[in-house]
Amino acid sequence: MVTKSIQDALNKQVCMEAESSQAYLAMAAWAEIQPGLEGITNFFYQQSDEERMHMLKLIRYINERGGQALVPAIEQPMVSFKSIKHVFDEFLQHELKVSSSINELVHLSLAEKDYATHNFLQWYVNEQMEEERVARNLNDKLTLVGDDKGGLYLFDRDILNLRAKQAVAPAE
Repeated sequence: MVTKSIQDALNKQVCMEAESSQAYLAMAAWAEIQPGLEGITNFFYQQSDEERMHMLKLIRYINERGGQALVPAIEQPMVSFKSIKHVFDEFLQHELKVSSSINELVHLSLAEKDYATHNFLQWYVNEQMEEERVARNLNDKLTLVGDDKGGLYLFDRDILNLRAKQAVAPAE
């Protein structure tokens, strides 16, 4: 059974995952109306779906542990961006914020000696390490591209294959 403080913290994380899903959905919608950004558009649609799955995983865990998961009301995410680089900067900052929140949850679970929740959260810790790596890598590539339209074309094309490569990558 989860304690009230763990339940509240997990529900806060549910809200953060919902906000992430909506933020990435907004990024996808913005990219979709920019000319020639099909790869970036699809990447952020997939990111949005992934964050929703993270939220559902938390909801199910809270309920399975005898708590009550709450479906959060969330604010409208940012819907307009200055540039592709701005979108990916926001993506990285958002992932860093999520990682910090997960770390606080892990700390709380250890402080309360809730080892089941601690064990459950290890999946999120590993997931966030991967998310941060991807976000940093994509930001580094965009920095290299700069204002080069040909480079942006290649970046957009290459990002289409990013998820496929991750799916077949050997486990570390």
